[in-house]
Amino acid sequence: MAKFKYRMQSILDIKSKMESQAKMEYAQARNRLTKEEEKLKDLRERKKGYETEGRGLLNGGLVVRDIMDNKLAVSRMDEYIKKQLIQVNVAEKNLETVRMRLTNIMKERKSHESLKEKAFEQFMKDENSKESKEIDELTSYTYGQKEDE
Repeated sequence: MAKFKYRMQSILDIKSKMESQAKMEYAQARNRLTKEEEKLKDLRERKKGYETEGRGLLNGGLVVRDIMDNKLAVSRMDEYIKKQLIQVNVAEKNLETVRMRLTNIMKERKSHESLKEKAFEQFMKDENSKESKEIDELTSYTYGQKEDE
């Protein structure tokens, strides 16, 4: 029996490599998003701490300088949170772009794999027909030899 050789195997190999690279890019983008979300969470926790501290300052002895510093810290945290929200949105958009690219690459690879499977099925049909043709020829030859005797 002949050996099956897919003529576009090199393309399929390239598509597989591209898919693995896209998966790595997706993982990196996911990690970036996770880090940005962690930064945002930390900033929100710091803001809550400043707000708690501010309530304590208002309930205790009134030190105007400390209260003003606390209000400034809370407003700075609001600014940092807004900037961090922008960074999170950028990371989310980047992740979505990478995910779409990965999806397209996976579709291309799968289509090439299905083409390979179809080519293999056709190869098997051709081989089976060749084999049955050889068997028919052998049977005809054997039957012809018996009639000659």
